[in-house]
Order: sequence, then structure tokens, then C-alpha cells
Amino acid sequence: MAIDLRSDTVTKPSAGMRDAIAKAPVGDDVYGDDPTVNSLEERLATLFGKEAGLFAPTGSMANQLAIRMLVAPGQELIAETNSHIVRAELGAAAVFSGITTRTWPATHGLLRAADALEIARPDSGPYLVSTTAIAVENTHNFGGGTVQPIDEIAALRKGADQMGLALHLDGARIWNAHIATGVSFKEYGKYFDTISVCLSKGLGAPVGSVMLSTKERVSSARIWRKRYGGGMRQVGILAAAAHYALDNNIQLLAQDHRRAKELAVAIAAIDPSLIDPQGVQTNIVGLDLAAMPFSAAELAQRTRDAGLWISALGPKYARLVTHMDFDDEQCAQAIDILKKALVAK
Repeated sequence: MAIDLRSDTVTKPSAGMRDAIAKAPVGDDVYGDDPTVNSLEERLATLFGKEAGLFAPTGSMANQLAIRMLVAPGQELIAETNSHIVRAELGAAAVFSGITTRTWPATHGLLRAADALEIARPDSGPYLVSTTAIAVENTHNFGGGTVQPIDEIAALRKGADQMGLALHLDGARIWNAHIATGVSFKEYGKYFDTISVCLSKGLGAPVGSVMLSTKERVSSARIWRKRYGGGMRQVGILAAAAHYALDNNIQLLAQDHRRAKELAVAIAAIDPSLIDPQGVQTNIVGLDLAAMPFSAAELAQRTRDAGLWISALGPKYARLVTHMDFDDEQCAQAIDILKKALVAK
């Protein structure tokens, strides 16, 4: 059986999670009648210190609903150059909401509040686009699982308040940030006007993300969710999986982080130009193949032929993501496959 490290979204529901799904009380969520969805939304809102939550089928939809609540058509959202909301959501902000985006570059996606605040241009008058909100991704996917420093987040909030700007947190992997730092979810939550969290990345749920904010914004977002085709019926069967994930799987992320570090150390021993293990904070291992005589796609094919699936996300950038369905035995096997693939001519 292949070892799949393309993403932490490839996990399968465990037996306990499937049992929770089977037993979930359900109702029609479009009418607000699904008790399991309602309790999940309330649970996550409380966890992050927000008034309300809205269950969405995908993280992209949760992000897009959130920023639509903060940025009017023709106004501007700024974000880091390689952030998911800019690079991996297929221009949804422009297509669905008429939102323009502008970006600042950051090494490994690491937030420096000054970088964002320096390019923000609120209240730009009738001739230039006005910045309305700033998006932060934590952890940063394409940065290699980078955890955003809480002091920089606090500094960004202070600067944003002075400029009259809103803040959105793309917290798809905020669970990993919490485990890596010990910073509480409520501490992260207090700095942001809107938040999206994903239950299918790392935590093992099959589907689902939740947007968090004020009751007013969530009420408005509920209308837009329906308009986008995201109105769901007896979706408590999915919310039950999310509840199970929150109850049982957050602490397991520490093992994902440990195994990612083991992979990084082993790969750096082959060629230190490939990765600096010190930069691996969570469950993402990004390989820089610039010095290698083969492309990321070629490496991905080599490992796939040997039974290890990884992602080629650029001509010379490959990514491995550890998850709860990846154990110590598979980690040793993956290291062996990578050693052979990386030294092959």
C-alpha cells in the first residue's frame, strides 16, 4: 500500500469517527435545524472567543465568506505573496466578490507586521483602490508549515486598528500552530475579526471548515453560503466527524510534527541544500531542489514508483505533509525511499 504524503487531507475516517457519524442526530441545516451542526458552530465560536460560527463544506468557501464580510467590491485585501487565499483559491475573491488583492513577500511566509502595514493604503480616495482588510495564514502552507509569531500578530492588530483595517485569519492549520507553540485558540482568536478553521486538515475529518465572527457577520455569510451553493441539509453526519476530531485528534498533531522533523533531518543529511530541519516547525516538509539535477515532478515520479506519494508544487519545490494515518514504520520506509530517489542520477 502506498505511503501518501501529498497532504494531511488524505486521511480516512477512523472507526471511532465513523461510529460518531452513524449515530449523529441530524436535521435540515438550511432551516437551522441540524443539532449537531449547531453545536459544532457554537463549540468552535466559544473555543476562539467569537460570537458565532458557520459550517462550510470547504476551507476555500469559509475564507471567501469571511473576506466578503470585510471587504466590499472594488476594495482591497492584502496578504502574503504565497498565501493560500491568494494562490490556491483560483481567484475566488475577484470572481465572486469583486475584491482586488495585493501582496507582500515574506521568506517562508513568516509574518512581520511591518511588511503588511507598509503596503496598506486605507481611504485612498476616488482615484486609488483602498485597503480594507489584511489576511494572515497560520500555519503558512506554502511557507513550509511556518507558525506565525503571536507578537507579530499582536503588532499587526495594533497597526490595523490605527489604520481602521480588519483582520482575517486563514486558520486552516491553526491546530498545528497551537500544538507547536502552546498559544491558546482564544489568544489567537482575539486578534482577528473573522477566522476560518479546517477540520479535514490534520484532524482527520472527511469534510468541513467553519467560519467564525460576530453574529451579524455570520448571519450575512449564511445567506451568501446558500447563494454560493453551499446550503446543506442533514450535514450533521459531517459535523459529528468534526466533533470527534476535536475530541480525539488535536494532541495527535505532536506526533505529526515529530515525524516531519525526522524526515527533514534525514533529508538534510543527504544534502543540506534541500532543507534546513530547524525551519520545520509543524507537519510540512518543503524541499528546495534548486541544486538538484532533476525537477520536483521527476522526484515525485521516482518516489511514487517506489511507493511514496509526494507533491510537486513548483519546478524545483516538492512538499511532504505528515498526518495521522502516517506512522513510525511508514516514516522509516519513506526515509529509505527518499534516500534512494534523491541520490539517483
